[in-house]
Amino acid sequence: MRIVLQRVREAWVRVGEEEIARIGLGFLLLVGIGREDSEEEAVFWAKRIPEMRVFPDGAGKLNLSLREVGGEILCVSQFTLYGDPLAGRRPSFDRAAPGEMARSLYDFFVRALKAEGIPVKTGIFGAHMEVGLVNDGPVTLILERPQGK
Repeated sequence: MRIVLQRVREAWVRVGEEEIARIGLGFLLLVGIGREDSEEEAVFWAKRIPEMRVFPDGAGKLNLSLREVGGEILCVSQFTLYGDPLAGRRPSFDRAAPGEMARSLYDFFVRALKAEGIPVKTGIFGAHMEVGLVNDGPVTLILERPQGK
């Protein structure tokens, strides 16, 4: 899995003219599912993300987690995170999981996040979406583990 995590003051998703999801303080997660990914990987990140200390405490140090600040998550599927820009002028998406596999694992990941007791909203898998955010900091992390770790 490749996840781009952005700490936000607010974030939203629109499909067409309709806003389908909005959060306040929390994380916008752009989630790419690769061919080699598993439910084990999804559970690992679902447990780790709510505990990541990237919110400031009273002294301005990044010591508070999403759980501690009462934040929310907006989770948006994004297969283009597996685009290989070195394959030519048009990126190759060969390392991205096929549609049904990706949808199944993405849905599993969302359920695993919700099981952690965090409010989670989502975009629509496979839809053309407009994603807006107010990045706070900015704080942006790229989350990915080497295979087998």
